[in-house]
Amino acid sequence: MLTYVRWYWPDDDLWNYDELDADRWALRHVELRGSDGIFLAAASLAEVLIARDSGTVSAVAEYERRYGVVPEAPFPPPGSVLEPALESLSSGEFERLWRDARRQLERPAGT
Repeated sequence: MLTYVRWYWPDDDLWNYDELDADRWALRHVELRGSDGIFLAAASLAEVLIARDSGTVSAVAEYERRYGVVPEAPFPPPGSVLEPALESLSSGEFERLWRDARRQLERPAGT
């Protein structure tokens, strides 16, 4: 079962959105800067693994430059005391953010 969470990192003014698997590992991750609504990341674990397994040395670095990084540790279970606090969101809201982020990050530079 997939779950969707968001959390705000005030030091960097970043909203973070994550799609989590049953073990609470991030499958997809979106970062949105709060001050101007610019997406900074829309990374997929599956895509990172494909890049890693492609055999080219720079494939993962190139992917991460364009789409950002997926969190590399599982998220704590619901009810844990965290800072920043995790909030739930719907799959529909996550999918909309994912599409918008990907559209922005896939534009050629300078457009």
